[in-house]
Amino acid sequence: MAWIALFVAGLFEVVWAYFMKMSDGFSRPIPTVATFAFMFVSFGLLGWAMKQLPLGTSYMVWTGIGAVGAFIVGIVMLGESASAMRIAAALLIVAGIAMMKLATP
Repeated sequence: MAWIALFVAGLFEVVWAYFMKMSDGFSRPIPTVATFAFMFVSFGLLGWAMKQLPLGTSYMVWTGIGAVGAFIVGIVMLGESASAMRIAAALLIVAGIAMMKLATP
């Protein structure tokens, strides 16, 4: 169950990062409120998952899901670059997450 909570926390990290971008430096009220609401849920789930999972594993998986997810959202929704080098970097992050998951008892 902790792994599921951690995965969902990572997804919420992607959502709050997107709304942070949409907030235009916290100058738009609705995206700003959404940023902090999703951030609260993301941190809450991360904290709950850390009760059962190691700190390093939890944090790496959470930030990895957030980084790769934000990368994908940036490409799909915001028209950001999808160069071969950026895709390779994202794949290396995914490989690191998978290795950390396999290395955690």
